[in-house]
Amino acid sequence: MRFRHVSIDSVAVELPDEVWSSELIETKLAPLYTRLRLHTGRLELMTGIRERRFWSRAVRPSEAAALAVRKALAQAGVGAGEIDLLIYAGVCRDRLEPSTAAYVHGLIGAAGGAQILDVSNACLGFLNGVVLAGGLVESGQVRRALICAGENGRPLVERTIEILNSGGHDRDGVKPYFANLTIGAGAAAAVVCRDTLARVGALRLLGGVAMTDSSANTLCEGGDDGGNGLTMQTDSERLLEAGVALAERAWGAFCDELGWGAATPARVITHQVGRRHSQLLFERLGLAPEKDWRTFDRLGNTGSVSLPTALALARDAGAVSAGDAVALLGIGSGLGTLMLGVRCE
Repeated sequence: MRFRHVSIDSVAVELPDEVWSSELIETKLAPLYTRLRLHTGRLELMTGIRERRFWSRAVRPSEAAALAVRKALAQAGVGAGEIDLLIYAGVCRDRLEPSTAAYVHGLIGAAGGAQILDVSNACLGFLNGVVLAGGLVESGQVRRALICAGENGRPLVERTIEILNSGGHDRDGVKPYFANLTIGAGAAAAVVCRDTLARVGALRLLGGVAMTDSSANTLCEGGDDGGNGLTMQTDSERLLEAGVALAERAWGAFCDELGWGAATPARVITHQVGRRHSQLLFERLGLAPEKDWRTFDRLGNTGSVSLPTALALARDAGAVSAGDAVALLGIGSGLGTLMLGVRCE
């Protein structure tokens, strides 16, 4: 896919105030650790995640998303009434019906003529939203679009702690729940627009590729636990291998599509999972580790907002400069990957 007239005018993030360290989670798992004689510190040691943040249970996904939206609109210097399309792209949603986008629309006071919809594709949803919005902008159907998401892994982590402390799990039985303990929370938003409307410093969307490996669609499955709360089970080892293998195939196609090589991007922004994922991904793709911008150590895996959060924080830190080519490498269970190339104007 290629884009010629599309820019990401702003990317903004909002982070919760409540911090849960990996040490705190292990303290909460004391009954399990005592019964299985597990050593404390293993969670951070295995993942590289020192801490993550959570919203309170009272904060709805739409409310978290709206916080980031207001920042993104302010950065772009536009009002909510100038948005033609609003896409909510998070894993977490307020409810099944209506769309969470409808709640965000109301919270920010968007125009009555704006289209609204939810896009759901695990951790890949935000980038999917950028591509969908970019296509509509390129075709001239919309001038400005807003993509947003608000994620809160707190209910999942709390339910996982409850399940693991209830007994009946040996060391092997714990493994499918381990990935749940890496989940955090956050919100992100981006304004996508026609290039002629973008401000100086916007990211020009160049193009990219998408690939799917649905043979891996059972490796990470989550949902409602029979009315008892959220739960998820993950075959972390197989998911890691399948995900990186898919990324290898997609990276070759991505470089062919844009005429890039491993040396082209000044910065590589990925979906943030943990230390092993980052190390293996950069090794297999032949990318220099210093081009990585990591947030998993202090935020954990924040679902669909993980990649845009890393991008926003990298820009805030001055790690992306004018003229830089940036590779956005997204992945989500299912299994899908979406790789996009942007250039800082």
